[in-house]
Amino acid sequence: MGGLNLEVFKFGTYVMFPIGIMFYFGTNLDNRFAVPGFWPKPEECNKIPKDRDEIKAEYDRIVARQKLRQAKKLEEERQRAAQHPADESNES
Repeated sequence: MGGLNLEVFKFGTYVMFPIGIMFYFGTNLDNRFAVPGFWPKPEECNKIPKDRDEIKAEYDRIVARQKLRQAKKLEEERQRAAQHPADESNES
């Protein structure tokens, strides 16, 4: 059939193929597969409060923001109600 040279070639292919794949994907990973700027910088991330005073300040900020949103929502609803009053006389 094949012969000794064919068997040596097949053996070399079977051995070198995984080694070549590991060498290709295992070297120079940072330059080849990295996406620059993928992870945010530490100063761009949210800072988690650690001590009690920071937690209290963050809680107060969140509550104030929520109250402001509620006030804006109520004001918008009042303006809509003032612009479009309900006409009960047309209903029959």
